[in-house]
Amino acid sequence: MAVTMSRERFEELVADALDSVPEQLLKLLSNVVILVEDDSPDSQRLLGLYEGYALTERGADYGAVLPDRITIFRNPILSICHTEAQVAHEVTVTVVHEIAHHFGIDDARLHQLGWA
Repeated sequence: MAVTMSRERFEELVADALDSVPEQLLKLLSNVVILVEDDSPDSQRLLGLYEGYALTERGADYGAVLPDRITIFRNPILSICHTEAQVAHEVTVTVVHEIAHHFGIDDARLHQLGWA
């Protein structure tokens, strides 16, 4: 059975996940906003999404652009979890996974590292 959780509580778990990321890495995030949405317009199964230009793709011409977006999707995460502890774990994995994309780490490497 899926977990029922308020948006406010879910956002707190996202904030907790961000707090668990080492400060040295958070300081390297550049021009990124992290958002919570209920669902992805493209997929009911998508847990998170990074949209933007990874740091490894930014050249001298990078500038005057809107922030990259990391979106964490609440309902898909809640639908695969049975407890709040599972939600907290899945949120953390998803946040770390999407931040890794900002640093240019692809899905294949994230799977090798256990952050699928």
